[in-house]
Amino acid sequence: MTHPLKAAITGVHGYVPEYILTNDELATMVDTTDEWITTRTGIKERRILKGEGRGTSEMGIEAVKGLLEKTGTDSGEVDLLLCATVTPDYVFPATANLIAHACGLGHKPSFDVNVACSGFLYALTVGAQFIESGMYRKVVVVGADKMSAIIDYTDRTTCVLFGDGAGAVLLEPNHEGYGLLDSVMHSDGGGVAHLYQPAGGSRNPPTVETVQARQHFAKQDGPSVFKFAVVRMAEVSAEVMERNHLRPDDVAWLVPHQANKRIISATADRMGIGMDKVMLNIQRYGNTTAATIPLCLWDYEKQLNKGDNLVLAAFGGGFTWGAAYVKWAYNP
Repeated sequence: MTHPLKAAITGVHGYVPEYILTNDELATMVDTTDEWITTRTGIKERRILKGEGRGTSEMGIEAVKGLLEKTGTDSGEVDLLLCATVTPDYVFPATANLIAHACGLGHKPSFDVNVACSGFLYALTVGAQFIESGMYRKVVVVGADKMSAIIDYTDRTTCVLFGDGAGAVLLEPNHEGYGLLDSVMHSDGGGVAHLYQPAGGSRNPPTVETVQARQHFAKQDGPSVFKFAVVRMAEVSAEVMERNHLRPDDVAWLVPHQANKRIISATADRMGIGMDKVMLNIQRYGNTTAATIPLCLWDYEKQLNKGDNLVLAAFGGGFTWGAAYVKWAYNP
């Protein structure tokens, strides 16, 4: 039986920097403790890209090169590369352009998707459209962020949460019923003041004053973001299940954005699944923004089986949120 053309994930790879920033080290920098961070977030450590002149593209390049090698894909075969990031190397050009060039994609199209922590889910959905339309056959979707570049390490409300990393997947056409089968995305620009970087854009360009006021770092109203995220991520995950007639028993894995263990637990509860079906690596990497979901898939790849039903869910600045239904296309 031939199914409608869908975009299937046919490979995944990740990259995290070597340097490990532990809760104990953070406790020497700001007023916090390992117990406080672990209890409230579930995070024990995060990776940091150390060194001058090193940007998000460096991690994205490593993830994509590893992906092409493990899938046996020649760089010339890739038709399009998308990069979800909120920490581009430059305001312009796109970080995707830098990754594509370094990975030997020649003059193939590439562009960035900036939807904060929902970025990978959005980019995956966008990439899938190029496959489903028949326009392209091989699309690489990257989620990469160097959050340490925009984190204020004197602000204990944000610096304990974030880390650096990158993940990438390959999308290819599938007629067998596997791949990205459904996606629901939402946004609410009214949430801007609760989670944003105040300066550095066209509204507040860099000045001596904006730098002195520490406005080039991510700012977060924690309680407001937590309240909104708990509700929205759980709602949209349940919505995807209902739309596709998925019962809790049908779901092999929830692949949630790794922002906070309590938000993840609330989403699993709403879906009616136990934590044994939830991909978790927040304890090792923290919140890597657009990289969290592909890094989860990379970490759990050997536990995934062909035909497994996955629900991907995310929430981020904007506010933005969404969920996707993916039927896994290959065995480990």
